Amino acid sequence: MPVADTSQLISGVAERYASSLFELALESNSIDAVSADLARFEAMMNESADLKRLVVSPVFSADEQKRAISAVADKAGITGIVGNFLRVVAGNRRLFALPGMIRGFRQIAAAHRGEVTAEVTSAHALTPAQENELKSALKGVTGKDVVIAVTVDPTLLGGLIVKVGSRQIDTSLRTKLSTLKLALKEVG
Repeated sequence: MPVADTSQLISGVAERYASSLFELALESNSIDAVSADLARFEAMMNESADLKRLVVSPVFSADEQKRAISAVADKAGITGIVGNFLRVVAGNRRLFALPGMIRGFRQIAAAHRGEVTAEVTSAHALTPAQENELKSALKGVTGKDVVIAVTVDPTLLGGLIVKVGSRQIDTSLRTKLSTLKLALKEVG
């Protein structure tokens, strides 16, 4: 199966689950609580290589994934809609698409509030002042309030990659160095 088909499958699966989760959150008037629980789980996934491996690896059985996810959610105090959602996703063998589901939920919730979501990848954690400055700059570009989801990737060396909808701005040092390296090869 070509890579493009796989990513399309993941985004389709993620989109359906994110939409269903949003409908549940909307019906129970708990969009903010669900968003907070998802953000906590996402942070735990980003901080734990073992949890990330459990989520993306196909070697674990559905039962193993469901038991492990249940234990992690219970220990973190993630109950209710998100706790049940995580168990259903694991039981259905769809944990591989969980990062996309979380992103999808965030985008749907932001659109519901009249906001846009910007996915920001930074070489270092941003200070609150830097986050506010970035939100303000992006609001000037988009004309809407912007919610930012920051991921830290030290391999960028410096700078940021900002994705808003289908637009991407890449000011990372890694990309600048790659461009320079390519230009030097063409000159030589």
